[in-house]
Amino acid sequence: MSHYFTDNRDLEKNRKEHSFRFSGRLYNFITDNGVFSKKGVDYGTRALLEALEGETLRGPILDLGCGYGAVGIVMKSEYPAERVVCADINPRAAELTEENCRLNRAECEVYVSDGFAQLECSFRTIITNPPIRAGKAVIYRLFEESFAHLEKDGVLYVVIRKRQGAESAVRKLTDIFGNCERLEQNKGYWILKSIKLTY
Repeated sequence: MSHYFTDNRDLEKNRKEHSFRFSGRLYNFITDNGVFSKKGVDYGTRALLEALEGETLRGPILDLGCGYGAVGIVMKSEYPAERVVCADINPRAAELTEENCRLNRAECEVYVSDGFAQLECSFRTIITNPPIRAGKAVIYRLFEESFAHLEKDGVLYVVIRKRQGAESAVRKLTDIFGNCERLEQNKGYWILKSIKLTY
């Protein structure tokens, strides 16, 4: 069975285009079978983006597990001077992200990458709506790799539903980073923030 966090380019195509308004700007996204939330930007991503409005982000910025690129493209719009990287293990998702970057005139770098395998730089901000269906082992590996690839004082932002493991994610992030703040809680979605502190 194919999942959105695997190479599923053999799936039949069923491309759709939808719009998304955020912070006074209209974005257009092309989606397809085999990518997460193909019918439109999901509530968790919306909650994550709304929480990030209250933050000041620093680049380079990574949209980890970018899907069709919604978070990375919005971040490039909000922070046009910063380097924004989008990465996903799913080649179809990466292809859609590249197309959506052109569609929205967002100059992001896009990589097909299992976690950080193809990413050579470090980041000051990492943002992820992790692939819950992939299981805790995969998600926690992404948390650990994020810590390793953050610069000092870099920040990881995660959105996760309470009923899908938010409380255990807080414990895991606290183990890795030594801290985890629940930045927002929105209809069962927790937006978590961990900082790679310097001592």
